Amino acid sequence: MSYWETITVGETIELGSHCFDADAIKQFAAKYDPQSFHLDEEAAKASMFGALCASGWHTAAVCMRLNVDTRAAQAREWIAKGNPTPKMGPSPGVTNLRWLKPVYAGDTVTFHQTVTAKRKSASRPGWGVLEFTTLGVNQHGDPVFSFDGAAFSGTD
Repeated sequence: MSYWETITVGETIELGSHCFDADAIKQFAAKYDPQSFHLDEEAAKASMFGALCASGWHTAAVCMRLNVDTRAAQAREWIAKGNPTPKMGPSPGVTNLRWLKPVYAGDTVTFHQTVTAKRKSASRPGWGVLEFTTLGVNQHGDPVFSFDGAAFSGTD
């Protein structure tokens, strides 16, 4: 059986959780998204958010890190069972990227990914495309982040 064959449409996996602390929010914002409601508690209180919150791009970057770490751990587990190294490719893109609610300082977001479709590539022999939905939920169970994505995966 190939690694590709182990991927099931409808399967949901947890990518992990991350607590967004105020210092990390400010550090990310200072470098990549220097808007006042990401940088300063007082300015954030006066904003539409009412409190310091993470950049949506910070949320997306954390999700990506957890995704890469989870996929690498799955590959290591697969290889440890005596299987060949699975081929994992890049993503051709995402759609429907949404920041559904602010991620405030102190929030813990748990990310899940559900495979929604898979197909073998007609133009790239030995490769297929996985489609998935990714969702981030805060500690209260509120969805805060989502997107639909795709990624290339080896079919051999």
